[in-house]
Amino acid sequence: MDTRELPRVCVIGAGPSGITVAKRLAEYGIPFDCYEASDEVGGNWYFKNPNGMSACYQSLHIDTSKFRLAFEDYPAPDEWPDFPHHSQLHQYFQDYVDHFGIRDRIIFNTKVIEAKRDAEGLWVITTDTGRTETYDVLLVCNGHHWDPRMPDYPGEFDGVLMHSHAYNDPFDPIDMRGKRIVVVGMGNSGLDIATELSQRFIASKFYLSARRGVWVLPKYVNGQVGDKRSMPAWMPPKLGLKLKQRFVVKNRGHMEDYGLPKPDHLPFEAHPSASEEFLHRAGCGDITFKPAITRLDGDKVHFADGSVEEADVVLCATGYHISFPFFTDSELVPDARNRLPLFKQMVKPGIDNLFYLGLAQPLPTLVNFAEQQSKLVAAYLTGNYRLPSQTEMLETVAQAEQTRTGRYYDSPRHTIQIEFEPYVRDLQREMARGAKRAATYGHALPVPARAVSEVRN
Repeated sequence: MDTRELPRVCVIGAGPSGITVAKRLAEYGIPFDCYEASDEVGGNWYFKNPNGMSACYQSLHIDTSKFRLAFEDYPAPDEWPDFPHHSQLHQYFQDYVDHFGIRDRIIFNTKVIEAKRDAEGLWVITTDTGRTETYDVLLVCNGHHWDPRMPDYPGEFDGVLMHSHAYNDPFDPIDMRGKRIVVVGMGNSGLDIATELSQRFIASKFYLSARRGVWVLPKYVNGQVGDKRSMPAWMPPKLGLKLKQRFVVKNRGHMEDYGLPKPDHLPFEAHPSASEEFLHRAGCGDITFKPAITRLDGDKVHFADGSVEEADVVLCATGYHISFPFFTDSELVPDARNRLPLFKQMVKPGIDNLFYLGLAQPLPTLVNFAEQQSKLVAAYLTGNYRLPSQTEMLETVAQAEQTRTGRYYDSPRHTIQIEFEPYVRDLQREMARGAKRAATYGHALPVPARAVSEVRN
């Protein structure tokens, strides 16, 4: 353990990202406080979370297999199914903090309402309980699936217009039985909810609306969990992508065969939507596909192809804004297109004591993504890693953006899209380079310990 006085750290959020970062800080003896707005850990995976930020619905099973989502030093239970239910995952996170003894390091029922830098560059944190503290470093782990992005449709709708964030089950918050339902969006939540509500004993009529078609990928390949497979590290990325695309088309067929629109892109050129049930429902005729909604008019929904359908419910599974409501500095938040360029998805060049953790849409898993990032953060805060120059970081950010835009179609949902394994390999190489830079500085702390622990109410 480092015997020097290490910088004090504030961690915002005790979801999967916040708890694994907190565990890493404790392991390295780095002083920290972790603030959580709710009464329990788990964040997005805490069903009906009293902080209002959970996007869970009752039937939700994670799309990542248990083989991929587990933390490195805390295996998933053997008795878990391949794709665990949200309640199992939530229990896993509770067990994780108890196993590593960090529960008492989390300040529950305390929401950070302001985070700003003072004249000396320290972070002044204010909470809704009236607590004010100063920290040397800020780690942002508040998640990005909690601030619903709601379409602004022209016209007025007489029925229920809601976002999937508010959906719990076919009877909560409203009884969907016998209703004429339009679900908007073909991401994973849209497919799950469409599969659930389109069954004939629920919806009297069911429509699925989207601006473009998607490739619906399988969760199993030849009876095995699909995400256990990965391309070898030596394979050129473009070749690996082409092989995966060819495999999907060969084994899944064309989406038009299921009565769905033809995608305007190839597999893996968008964030994947995976389902074993959705294509069956579509093939059975329970789902009628519609293009984008153009306007609402009473009980009628108008679509881009000129068709009009009567509806009682329009449920929008249209994604989320990336939001940091505690920041007042516009440089620290994304633009209207969800763009926030960061070095290695973590660091804003020019600010050496702020890290965004878990701010990515990685394939195949987000659950343990911040666990990998926390290795760099801990090395940095203990003087064993040094960031490159601001110029180098800006160049790296530009290169990463160019690679991303060349791979995925332009959409707010793809601004933080990356692949897990290539990212981790790149992160390891960067940590090795940063270790050499740190050695040239004699392993001096990049962020010195200056903040004084003093609670002010």
